[in-house]
Amino acid sequence: MQFQTLLLLGALIPAIVAHPGHHEALSYSELTRRSKLSKRCEPQAAAMNAKRWTRHNEKKSLAARSNTSVVITTEAPYYDVIQNDTCVLVPEVTSGPYIWPRSQTLRQDMSEDEAGVPLYFDIGVMNVNTCEPLEGVLVDLWHCNSTGSYSSFEALDPNTPFETLLEQLNKTIGPGLDLHTGDTTFLRGMWPTDANGMMEMKSVFPGFYVERTIHVHVQVHTNWVVGSNGTVVSDNTISTGQIFFAEDLSEQIMALEPYASHTQINRTTNAIDTIYAAESVNGFNPIMSVVPLDGEDVTKGMVAYITLGVDA
Repeated sequence: MQFQTLLLLGALIPAIVAHPGHHEALSYSELTRRSKLSKRCEPQAAAMNAKRWTRHNEKKSLAARSNTSVVITTEAPYYDVIQNDTCVLVPEVTSGPYIWPRSQTLRQDMSEDEAGVPLYFDIGVMNVNTCEPLEGVLVDLWHCNSTGSYSSFEALDPNTPFETLLEQLNKTIGPGLDLHTGDTTFLRGMWPTDANGMMEMKSVFPGFYVERTIHVHVQVHTNWVVGSNGTVVSDNTISTGQIFFAEDLSEQIMALEPYASHTQINRTTNAIDTIYAAESVNGFNPIMSVVPLDGEDVTKGMVAYITLGVDA
């Protein structure tokens, strides 16, 4: 496996129309500070990575990656420790219009039998101020399904430009914008990190919708409390961002069904996605590294891993 340079995720968000939400532009000095924090932790993350590869071949079947019951003792992730592709999540990067906390559920399998290529997220979280793994922080993930729809928003047409959609609904961008149309929960999930700062989540490879490249939303929470229905009722959100896939991988997966049936619009690529461009500022690269689940063929399933460096 070749490791990429350290990553910076979510530094600037110019595409407010495509993904409205509260955001704050960061100064050059702040971007530089966060970049230095990330780079400072690279040796520690690389040393921790060595142990991950000792178990590289131990869990390559879907059956071997069984989900645990919700006892908040996490399932062992694909690797033993976090790897040294470090991605700094900055506070208040846009969470997008399709966040709906009432549908974010504590679980390790958020696939809900959605069609698509099996995908396991293997995510490490590191405090870039101490270069130590963060145990017990809640990693919150959500993304669209194979044809571009989000749960809780599936009545909205994923092929209609967002600005047009707002006009049709007589809505305006601003605090409290609520577009949800139901209470479904597919492809939304949260799970805490273990003692090694790791968490794992089962999903399926995302599809795409209008004006956006293929992406996954991620938040990191501390001081979280889970309600009786399995959703978080209180928390401190310390990081919000988006993570992405390599373009050649996306092209390969989109040629398969059910993704290939989404022909109503052309797919936006990383190269022209404005949020991707902002999040890869200064040469950093918020793309997840991917390995085939069986060691050979990603179309049969894959593990996508990344380390999120949190300025906690």
